[in-house]
Amino acid sequence: MMIDLVFNSPEEEVDFEPINKHQLTLFFKRDDLIHPFISGNKWRKLKYNLLKAKAAKKTHLVTFGGAFSNHILATAAAGAKFNFKTTALIRGEEADNQILGLCRIFGMHLIFVSREAYKNKERLYQQYFKNESQTFFIDEGGYGEDAEKGCREIISELENSYDYLFCAAGTGATAAGIINGANTTNVNTEINIVPALKGGDFLKPEIDKLLITPHPYNLHTEYHFGGYAKTKPALIDFIKDFSQKTGILLDPVYTGKVLFAINDLANQNYFKPQSKILMIHTGGLFGILGMLEKFR
Repeated sequence: MMIDLVFNSPEEEVDFEPINKHQLTLFFKRDDLIHPFISGNKWRKLKYNLLKAKAAKKTHLVTFGGAFSNHILATAAAGAKFNFKTTALIRGEEADNQILGLCRIFGMHLIFVSREAYKNKERLYQQYFKNESQTFFIDEGGYGEDAEKGCREIISELENSYDYLFCAAGTGATAAGIINGANTTNVNTEINIVPALKGGDFLKPEIDKLLITPHPYNLHTEYHFGGYAKTKPALIDFIKDFSQKTGILLDPVYTGKVLFAINDLANQNYFKPQSKILMIHTGGLFGILGMLEKFR
């Protein structure tokens, strides 16, 4: 089957008074609308991996992630859609949750491994699949040059110009793609990256090694709310307020942190008045299922 997915990712102006009151105009690049399961940057990061696997006549995708990984779910759905067998090595003790349940419905085989063993993914891959020539390795979160290449297309799709661009970062591949896209197309916008993890400065070398040429960008590392998949009441309340006022859902792992950062920076007069701000809504909304009790 040909790897092709027609999708819609519009640029949408978002009316949110806490940011608009600073004489700013907020837009979202709605990658969350790409596909219900192969959502947002997950599709972009898988796209060229899938093309490469198909060209190499591989039939079995093998990837890695945590028990609430949106990437795992996206890979399971993509495998079902494009006729690949799929397996995921899951970090930590055996679990059963809504996301893993959906993965199983899409036909994905799940292997749970210890957190210590998970640290060396190449070794795990060889341990389980060294004798299977039809397997294709996809790193955790889809990270790598093929992921960066897919995310680069975010910039080439833009129909409007913006003064500031914001995006979340987990592995750094999406950020690198955006920076490369801006560099190669001479887009004149200030690029701002918000790590979802504590101590997010470690992402800089991960981003930089995927850059075609150096290009300026800002890392805002103070909006992690305790670390990856961690949150605090202030973030939960902010997401609830935004979603109730706009009808757009954010998640507390990535996109909620990015918009919180934009709002906080606006309150600090970081932006020039009359500026246009674009936030990349990277999807991944199923991650909220593991935190629903925090929204009560």
